[in-house]
Amino acid sequence: MSVFNYQKDADGIVTITMDMTGPVNAMNQEYRDAMADAVAKLETEKDLTGVIFASAKKVFFAGGDLHELLAFEKGQEPAFMAMLDAIKSDLRKLEKLPVPVVAAINGAALGGGFEICLACNYRIAYNHQSVQLGLPEVSLGLLPGGGGIVRMVNLLGLQAALPYLLEGKKVTPQDALAAGMIHETVESLDDLLVRAKAYILANKGNAEAAQQAWDKADFRIPGGAAGSPKMAQLLTIAPAMLAQKTRGLLPAPEQILDCAVEAARLDFDTALKIESRAFAFLVGTPEAKNMITSFFFQLNKINSGASRPSHIEPQITKKLGVLGAGMMGQGIAYVSALAGIEVILKDTSLEAAEKGKAYSSALLDKGIARGRVTEEKKAQVLALIKPTADDQDLQGCDLIIEAVFENMALKNKITSATESYLCDGGIWGSNTSTLPITQLAQASRNPENFIGVHFFSPVDKMPLVEIICGEKTSDLALAKAFDYARQIKKTPIVVNDSLGFFTSRTFGTYFDEGARLVVEGAHPIKIDNLGKAIGMPVGPLTVHDEVSQELSRKAMETWRDMGVADTWGEQNALREIIDFLTVQNGRGGRHHKGGYFDYSDSGKTIWPGLLEKYYNSDVAISDQDIKDRLLFRQVIETLKCLETGVLRSVADGNIGSIMGIGAPVWTGGFLQFINSYGLEKFQARCAELAQHFGERFSCPAIVETKLKAGETFI
Repeated sequence: MSVFNYQKDADGIVTITMDMTGPVNAMNQEYRDAMADAVAKLETEKDLTGVIFASAKKVFFAGGDLHELLAFEKGQEPAFMAMLDAIKSDLRKLEKLPVPVVAAINGAALGGGFEICLACNYRIAYNHQSVQLGLPEVSLGLLPGGGGIVRMVNLLGLQAALPYLLEGKKVTPQDALAAGMIHETVESLDDLLVRAKAYILANKGNAEAAQQAWDKADFRIPGGAAGSPKMAQLLTIAPAMLAQKTRGLLPAPEQILDCAVEAARLDFDTALKIESRAFAFLVGTPEAKNMITSFFFQLNKINSGASRPSHIEPQITKKLGVLGAGMMGQGIAYVSALAGIEVILKDTSLEAAEKGKAYSSALLDKGIARGRVTEEKKAQVLALIKPTADDQDLQGCDLIIEAVFENMALKNKITSATESYLCDGGIWGSNTSTLPITQLAQASRNPENFIGVHFFSPVDKMPLVEIICGEKTSDLALAKAFDYARQIKKTPIVVNDSLGFFTSRTFGTYFDEGARLVVEGAHPIKIDNLGKAIGMPVGPLTVHDEVSQELSRKAMETWRDMGVADTWGEQNALREIIDFLTVQNGRGGRHHKGGYFDYSDSGKTIWPGLLEKYYNSDVAISDQDIKDRLLFRQVIETLKCLETGVLRSVADGNIGSIMGIGAPVWTGGFLQFINSYGLEKFQARCAELAQHFGERFSCPAIVETKLKAGETFI
């Protein structure tokens, strides 16, 4: 029996219900066989009036089989091209049938799923929040390889199609309808097939309804073909804008742009072949393999609860206490209330707490201005946030998160003063970025219910939460923190306790290596630019100015008081730079009279005092050495975290490095980078860097262990 349920009714309408083996419909060999059989049968049907493609799954169609794509190896291009030709041939046959073909979209149709829809003459979608439509392949280092680029360009025009292709935009049925990606929506699932059949019967014998626009003799691409004067300006600036965005590190967007332009220049079937060649190239790139591994498999593994104790029942947070209404606290309050959680936002004064609540109001107003939030939604969210200066209002919280300054004594004082307001079994979370949870928990009466919940700034935008388990943290506390992170739609990684944990400790090496390069005499602008050249969001000096050297100085004082030595061994250039900037010159960062840079309304410029003190034009450090130093320091620190058990899994290391640290997207995360770079090659490069620049580049022993075992970091 086929996994495509083929039924023809008395009106001559064939309904093909896709119900493939496994939880979702996917574009694998089973699909290819089923689609080929279905199309062949449709071509021989007598008295056929129309075709409907429907799904028996909650998701209409999930897209390509990423296991197949990940297994692709260089040299397999001819077989891969033949497979793509077969897929496209069937979709072309489908859209050339002499009757209307309708997609009845009951659930998400992304990637290959939406490509099937595009090959249908008419598209009807269930108007529900669970239904997403689009072509997000670029986020995995790929492009739509089933005709998606060519059909979107012919459907919408080059300029209108590019955002969906280059950004991988996923849209709701209403937005898709407005954009012209679908033709109709229904408010009930029961109406999908009813409307599909009604459309077919209303267009019985209508040759126009059975023909795709691009197959008609008088077809013109909306907005003009690539050679038209209208497109001249777009084609001039688009490559430059793309290069500025990707920095030449991501091949997929470049290939997508090329294919889209060719789709607007050449005939339809020739453009399909060009799209196939580009897809066959991309699937073999290390960037695609890295991004598929981390952004799909490992991210899904984390979000599905691989790091969560499975024996603990779901823990729903109902009443949350947030202590401290500053930058972090106000952000935590906002995302929690947005998720429907009652929030007590406490500060030392009611005025400060109300100011913290005003942050949520301002964000909601921005959402209203952009048409994403209603006044009713704003009122609902704000009603859930109670600003207060009274500890009594915390009574009955099942979770309290302390979000005050990184000072052990202050945090301990707050824990002792307010922990008793938790309900029975309530959990205490500390939003600390560096201080060991085991030591913080010593101030708690119930250290088993004490856990680190590290957010990233700005909380409303950053998708990660780093959960830190102390020596006595219970499985219940971990489950509570994990479920809360998922409740507020964040991705949680789980790590074990140490100074700086994983993200802050690893990100600190980026600051540190930048500082070392400054002290060695390299030009600060060059250091920053090469940090961006490897794919980091900003250079190490700029980001340290944003974080603030004053904050680093205070953190170092705290570490000194705790008896902690220089974090990364050897001579700590970062300590020297911080002392020079903050203590000697009163420069604590961007918001403290400047740091490495001076700031004005016209932008930023390097502080002359920094050049006078350190810059040496005679110093010659190659660009490649600088780039590798900035990248390898972070990779090596990640390896140390894995080797010593701070990181519990490779997946946590990869997703945490991308979402929390800003690891270059093309790497797939700092551990996945080693896999694609090659373990032996990585080991050799570490040895070179260590010989020239210091022992901090020595390759951790875990790499040699993996090599001997014939393993990679998975």
